[in-house]
Amino acid sequence: MLRFLGLLTGIIALAVAALGTTANAAGGSITRYNAQSFAAAQDQGKTIVVDVHASWCPTCKAQAPILSQLAKDAKNVKFVRVDFDRDKAFLRQHRIPRQSTILVFKGKQEVGRSIAETNRTRLRSFVLDRI
Repeated sequence: MLRFLGLLTGIIALAVAALGTTANAAGGSITRYNAQSFAAAQDQGKTIVVDVHASWCPTCKAQAPILSQLAKDAKNVKFVRVDFDRDKAFLRQHRIPRQSTILVFKGKQEVGRSIAETNRTRLRSFVLDRI
């Protein structure tokens, strides 16, 4: 029983550590939003895809595997997940009224916005056409 509890504790610790970044086998990832690293990426002129996500949102859950695959495929693009319930300053700054919004930036310039798209083909095209 103690071995089982130790194993369970280890699994929980790994799961909590993994919350910060969703890694893909090929190296692409979606990282949690951080204002300083986001601003630095913009200042460097990087292409950034922002996923405005809420854990309770079914549309966000449908978008997640599509965006994870895109992050894997587009390794030179920074993918960032903004928490709709926590990152209120980002939402105000970019005038985002709802979760399941996808933004694409080239440096500091927003070049695209998609709201609540869950069709794999359309969402992939939206992102790929802008990066």
